[in-house]
Amino acid sequence: MHVTSERRLDDGVLEREFTLGEIPGILWMPPSASAPVPLILLGHPALGLRKMYPRLVARARHSAAAGFATATIELPGSGDRPRWPALDQARAELRRAMQAGGPVSDEIVDALVLPLVDKAVPEWQAALDVFLSLPEIGGPVGYSGGVISIGVRLAVVEPRIVAAGLFAGSLVPRVMFEEARQVTIPLHVLLQWDDEGNDRQAALDLFDAFGSEEKSLHANMGGHTGVPQFAGDAAAQFFTRHLL
Repeated sequence: MHVTSERRLDDGVLEREFTLGEIPGILWMPPSASAPVPLILLGHPALGLRKMYPRLVARARHSAAAGFATATIELPGSGDRPRWPALDQARAELRRAMQAGGPVSDEIVDALVLPLVDKAVPEWQAALDVFLSLPEIGGPVGYSGGVISIGVRLAVVEPRIVAAGLFAGSLVPRVMFEEARQVTIPLHVLLQWDDEGNDRQAALDLFDAFGSEEKSLHANMGGHTGVPQFAGDAAAQFFTRHLL
């Protein structure tokens, strides 16, 4: 991990920007970590770290107040990473389908999401190797937010992740429902009931498919950007129960 910048935020949180090869990322440490601390991986949609930074740093500050380190990495084909023509084409096809007002086909969803999951999940695992090698981070590890299909795959294949908070709202390929049945870790799923870009029934069906014995669905009225503050508090309590 090559640290490219380091600064203290006004609440004392230590923010380090870094690169892992071609992959940019950010690591946040709580202000007074006297022992190795648990880690939460902050997932996000494929809009680029620069665009997502305000929301990510807010989540990182909230987690730091509870005693967690947090880290995120840039997704393939997004932000400052090299363009991915196949992903760009799939995004363009999705935009055309949505503008036409018709249903989004399974073929478009698969082309958009599945290659991203296949490439991003091993990158997250490699990044996790690096994070856990740092003396100030000791685990256990949680995953929060992001493209929900990436969270599902990580929950299945990465044994170091012991709990996950998932954001319902992204398009989900049908094959991911089969993977969801293999998920056994505790889950906290957030759903905005009136999310204009979300197939609510698909989100409910995915929640039903999860194989976890402990899973909770937290549905709030409002659109995609209308998540209430107390929803973040509930997510923090979930990770406190399972990571501390």
